[in-house]
Amino acid sequence: MADMSKLLVPNLGEFEDVKIIEVLISVGDLVVVEDPLVTIETDKASMDIPAEFSGKIVSLGVAVGDKVSTGSLVATIE
Repeated sequence: MADMSKLLVPNLGEFEDVKIIEVLISVGDLVVVEDPLVTIETDKASMDIPAEFSGKIVSLGVAVGDKVSTGSLVATIE
């Protein structure tokens, strides 16, 4: 069985329950470190959450409109 890793929302500082405005990946996509996974929007700015690992996306943990905080699951990768 392949090794699975979880891609999580990094530390967002003072922000909690930040809205996902765009999901940039799909199941089956290959990503490399620093590829953008999702775009989030705070009351001050929007920003991309990058991949921490390289591999193939096997499941998504978020959808457009979801709200996430530090440590929320974005995707699972192998």
